[in-house]
Amino acid sequence: MAEMEKVAFVSNLNGTTLTEVSLGSFLAPLCLLSRGLVLLVLHLNKVVLPLSSSAHLLLDFTLLIAPLVLSCTVLSDILHWVIIAIAVTDVCAVSILYSKKSKKHTGNRSMIDSFEHSHVESKVVPFLTAFRVLVNVKTAISILAVDFSVFPRRYAKTETYGTGVMDFGVGAYVMANAMVCPEARGKKVQGSKLSYLAKQLFSVWPLVVLGFARLASVKSTGYHEHVTEYGLHWNFFFTLAIVRVVASAILAIFPVSASWLLSLLISGAYQAVLETTDLKSFLTQNSERRSFVEANKEGIFSVVGYIAVYMAGVQVGVYLMKTRTQVKDWIRVIRNLLLGSFGLWVALHACQMHIEPVSRRMANLPFCLWTIAQSLFFLSCLGIADIALLFAKMVSNFSAVSTSWNPSRRSDTERKIRNKLDALCLIQSVNRNQLLFFLLANVMTGLTNVLVDTLKSNDFFAVCVLLSYMFMNSLIIFILHVNDFTIKFW
Repeated sequence: MAEMEKVAFVSNLNGTTLTEVSLGSFLAPLCLLSRGLVLLVLHLNKVVLPLSSSAHLLLDFTLLIAPLVLSCTVLSDILHWVIIAIAVTDVCAVSILYSKKSKKHTGNRSMIDSFEHSHVESKVVPFLTAFRVLVNVKTAISILAVDFSVFPRRYAKTETYGTGVMDFGVGAYVMANAMVCPEARGKKVQGSKLSYLAKQLFSVWPLVVLGFARLASVKSTGYHEHVTEYGLHWNFFFTLAIVRVVASAILAIFPVSASWLLSLLISGAYQAVLETTDLKSFLTQNSERRSFVEANKEGIFSVVGYIAVYMAGVQVGVYLMKTRTQVKDWIRVIRNLLLGSFGLWVALHACQMHIEPVSRRMANLPFCLWTIAQSLFFLSCLGIADIALLFAKMVSNFSAVSTSWNPSRRSDTERKIRNKLDALCLIQSVNRNQLLFFLLANVMTGLTNVLVDTLKSNDFFAVCVLLSYMFMNSLIIFILHVNDFTIKFW
């Protein structure tokens, strides 16, 4: 009976507005900026960096993880005020640093000009790393939080149509993987295309194993499952594996530069099939699930939409991975990401007006447009925060803040401090073992549901459980990183 109640608790939901989902894109970048500014303030006040490992873990957890937990629970109804408060604080901090520097500088305009023309190390794209990690972190929070009443029902996955925060999460996870795939990073096919495809097929075995492990654990424990999400036997691990293999096969035939066109063609053709055949009614009607295809229709057919999202992610990754050395070049990139996001929002509005609303269940064309548009917007926000932090670092004459751009000219002392801070950074910890973090979150979610009656928990207890759960996940992944331990599945 309890399991049926939990299924009912996450079923038949309609999501929230596009605006509210977009609003959440401001919080994580502001928190990331706040964390960098705190480190700068500590340095300027003669605090020796790095701090102890436990101090850095607590600092990162307090400034990066805890706000994300609170924002989707007790602070969800006043999220706009939280964002404004953090934004004002960050702007004031950067302004104070700028004003102190400008007094020693001849002409404010020349300082801005020198910043725009300054050079940065171009080996990594910090805001892309942050995007991947934060999507993973938000996913980890949501998969447990959704089982508590403190988590707003409008944030949960929608039944058939609608835009829930968790609906965006699954699409963003696919985008995050695509943007750093071998094709996006410019790795060329070694040997024949057939051997390359065989290698890609083998590389997804961890996802397949995890998919079967989750299936076995769910069926053996009677853990509640929302059937209309993926089906009776399907789960997100299977979707990730198939999307990766199919996308690799497509990109072995077509040039990577055509990824955006392939994304459009796949999503457009899929929508045309939905509109002109009985497929849409087959996917949306809760009919008997006798055959394997009927039992897992949502998971099987939504793969097409996720492949389209993945292909778009590859194109974004190719664009971001291009070598750029000047700040002004990255400002132009962020501008283009915003313009691309705006264009996709317009296309989404037209689709919702004239075709149909967003449907994560089908992964239709509007869902693909929404996922890509929202991902580009989130990337843009992270990029703007990174530019602001880089500016603060330059006016402070201290560049050793992890998960952010480095000026190309740094002293050996700052380089050593930066390496030490990287080794004590929670963002870098999750980035190092992303699949393990995702797996750990799934296991901990299952254990928590076994030990805690989530439906009857009051808000205070629920938030305490969520913070404890995220701290345990963070602690385990942090310990592995501090000890220079990377878990590779292949």
